[in-house]
Amino acid sequence: MASPRIVIVGAGPAGVRAAETLLAAGLRPILVDEGRRDGGQIYRRQPDNFRRSYAALYGTEASSAENLHRAFDALRNAVDYRPETLAWAISDKRLHVVTGAWSDVLDFDALIIASGATDRLMPVRGWNMAGVYSLGGAQIALKSQACAIGRRVVFMGTGPLLYLVAAQYKKAGAGVAAVLDTSPFRLRLKALPRLMARPEVLAKGLALTWALKRSGIDIQTGIEPLEIEGQRENGVEGIRYRTRRGKTRVIPCDAVALGYHLRPETQLADLARCEFRFDSGTRQFFPVKDEDGRSSIPGIYLSGDGAIPLGADGAELAGRLAALAVLADLGHAVPESARSGLRRSLRAMERFRRGLAAAFPWPAHFAAALGGDTVVCRCENITTGELRAAVTEKGGVELNRAKAFSRVGMGRCQGRYCGHAAAEIIAAAAKIPVEEVGRLRAQAPVKPLPIATGDHGVGAA
Repeated sequence: MASPRIVIVGAGPAGVRAAETLLAAGLRPILVDEGRRDGGQIYRRQPDNFRRSYAALYGTEASSAENLHRAFDALRNAVDYRPETLAWAISDKRLHVVTGAWSDVLDFDALIIASGATDRLMPVRGWNMAGVYSLGGAQIALKSQACAIGRRVVFMGTGPLLYLVAAQYKKAGAGVAAVLDTSPFRLRLKALPRLMARPEVLAKGLALTWALKRSGIDIQTGIEPLEIEGQRENGVEGIRYRTRRGKTRVIPCDAVALGYHLRPETQLADLARCEFRFDSGTRQFFPVKDEDGRSSIPGIYLSGDGAIPLGADGAELAGRLAALAVLADLGHAVPESARSGLRRSLRAMERFRRGLAAAFPWPAHFAAALGGDTVVCRCENITTGELRAAVTEKGGVELNRAKAFSRVGMGRCQGRYCGHAAAEIIAAAAKIPVEEVGRLRAQAPVKPLPIATGDHGVGAA
């Protein structure tokens, strides 16, 4: 009897640990990854000719990054590893992929989607100028190109990633002008009981913040972004904001890194017709899965930050658990003890996640205050005023209907960076709960394909 065909999408923390678990059970999965090398976003590898140490590159996450990289190096030749391969559609237990300019279709008995997450962004006037990056984009520049996004960078948003990336820039010797956090400090104190679910992570975050302050970096909390200032020709020149005491301030800078936590990359789960649910704590939709990672569709498993953001260590545990669920569903003997400890750890991480959402909330209220000339969709250059007109004049109170009327979310990023903010703008304009606005539905291809893409063969091993 032929071995079951198992495909994993993503070679980040969840995907690597899932592959490792399947290999230990005697199965050889296909590991598809869009990146040139393993590690995902959080543990993105530096180019081969770079020689920075793990401590210099990953800071507090150095040991975790090195452990994951070593685990992948040990299994790389044992799995069917396909780097620089985009998974762009799913249909009838078939995964459509493209490598370079060649397409392929992979039949599968089980599919583990470990697609990771991207930055969650809230527009601010001027964010469409040159010199404005997401926090993840700022990280990529540092890790993959060994360069900073500017000489004097302001980090603005909220959440642990804001402080982590600022600290990584400081450690690399880049100029950090300020860290501007939209969340009031008092919310962190209120969320402490839930944050204590992971005291070691909480301690690491506090140490990170203290290190930034000790180095002289201006850290402000409870701020309101007003405008990223600059000129079309020269890009960013400064950032104007309101302090928690209501005073308007301007910080000169030549680059801004923005980010408000993460949003899962759920396009493949959507195309597989998985069920979704609204998470009121973070005001976004997550794909439904059971405790072990099974989605609402048989044979589809969801793991890591691509299902629900728990951080890199949570993704590793979720990757192992999803692989064990695959093995159990395929008839392998999986001891309950192998899963119970993972579940218990993930429950603590979920409690911590809810604490983070309370301590560093998504600033939904900013959407209603955005000026009509503020660009919300950078790909299509759609302004907040145009989107509101699609609601008030054309009745586009559902996100996909508003998309049809305004073109918001139709660009290259397919709404990854504007979809959540667009939903908040629509909800405020229509005076309805954001969950009633819905979510942007995925369409294939989930990312642009080369126009010269050709057929490499269907179902090749």
